[in-house]
Order: sequence, then C-alpha cells, then structure tokens
Amino acid sequence: MDLSPDARAAMDAHRSRYEALKAAGTGDVGHALPEPTVRGGASLDPEAIVSSKTVPGGWYTCLRLRRGEGLRLVNTTGASAVSLFAWNAADTSERLNHADSVKIQWSVTLRKGRVLFSDMGRVILSIVEDTSGAHDALLGGSTAASTLAAFGPGPFRNARDNAVQGALKLGLSKRDIGPCVTLFAPVHVGENERFVWREGVRKPGDFVDLRAEIDLLVLLSNTPHPLDTARPYAPGPVDVVRFRMPAAAIDDPCRTASAEARRGFENTAAALAV
Repeated sequence: MDLSPDARAAMDAHRSRYEALKAAGTGDVGHALPEPTVRGGASLDPEAIVSSKTVPGGWYTCLRLRRGEGLRLVNTTGASAVSLFAWNAADTSERLNHADSVKIQWSVTLRKGRVLFSDMGRVILSIVEDTSGAHDALLGGSTAASTLAAFGPGPFRNARDNAVQGALKLGLSKRDIGPCVTLFAPVHVGENERFVWREGVRKPGDFVDLRAEIDLLVLLSNTPHPLDTARPYAPGPVDVVRFRMPAAAIDDPCRTASAEARRGFENTAAALAV
C-alpha cells in the first residue's frame, strides 16, 4: 500500500525513535550477564527449603510465593517444559507480561541475570540461577488444538486447560490468564524468521532458580511445548522447590544488567513503599 508523504514521514520518525531507544538500551549494558550455572552446582541449604514437591508430566501446580523467596524448578529427566503464569498476590490485575520482558530488555533470550516484568513495568521475578538458558518468551504454552495436532487424540493435558483449572484454585478465572513464558523450551528464531526447536539442548538435571521480588501467585504447567518434537506424549516429572533466599542487593547481577532492569527494580520498590 502506498503511503502519503505525511504517513511516510511519521513512520520514518517512529523508526528513528525506535532505533535511538534500542541503541541506548543495548549500549548501556551495565554489567555483563553472569555465566550459566553449572549443572549440579548452586546447592540449596536444607534449612532454607520451605516446601518441595514433584509435578508429574502433564500436570500442574499453583502456589503463593512470598517476596524474597526462591523457586527452583528441576527438569529431572530433561524431557519437560514448564509454562509459567504469575500474578501480583495483592492485586491480580497486575500479571506477568512476557512481551514487556522481551521488549524492555531488548532480548528474546531469558537466562541467568535476566528478569521478568509485569504489565506495570515492575520486576516481579529474577532469574538468579540457570543451567541452560533454553527458555521461550515468544510462543507461549500448548493448547488443546496444538496438542491434538502434535499427538493425535488422547487424554493429553495442555498448558491452557491446566491454567484454567489452576486459576480457579487461586480464586481467578479465565479472564485473568494472559500469555506465559515456557521454561526448558529451547526455541530459536532461525532462517526466514521461523521458529525452530533446538534438539539436544535440554539435559537431565537442568534447573532454574527464580527469586520473587513481590508477593506472587504462581501457576506452573508441566506440559510439552507446541514445538517440542518428542513423540509420543511423555513429559517427565519436574521438581518444584520453594526456599528462602536473600533479597536483591544493590550490586545484584539481575539489577545491574541494564538501565531498564534498574528502573524496573526502582518501580517495584516505589510500589512496595506505598
């Protein structure tokens, strides 16, 4: 479609502004992101563990996570993906925003040192340990339709239906369910800007530690990612460990990774101070 001179000028102005913001965001890198966690490292103090459970393949769990608590998810067999939904426990209209988590940090890669933002521009979760960096913030979780297309008819659970059931247990409804991020999902943007599943990236014993920066309601669905090529339907169990951990220090790698992360933490602190 041909654009008028005014429309073309406006589009060029928006593009220039976008490029300037991107250059500023990627140029002010703060501190380099830390190296991935060594598999088998970062052991937990047994005295710090609040609770621990195993979520079987295909199932889900929901929990309340207090500010300053950690959540360790362990991909015990290397055959699982975990779709994560989160809400502000004090005001559930504020929830995890996967798009802002990507846009604000100028990166689709979620790994150790990155954070997850809410739709209010606040940091709600920090990735403090991570062995794989193989997480998807673009495609979301599985649905009944995607699961049927991948595995055929059967009693196969999916992330969307699990989210609906979990939301009800948290006192929420379908209207409260937004997009999710999926942990242990090695999605890559390949040639022709098509999404590609990277085989062999997930390993048994991979884990990720998330630190809650506010009180949260969290829902986790242990169901195959829509692009997972494994057949038949056989997601493995995931261990979910809730534990106490220190609050983010001023020089915390998640806080200092970028100017955007620093502002997100400042927004979170301001909201908590009210």
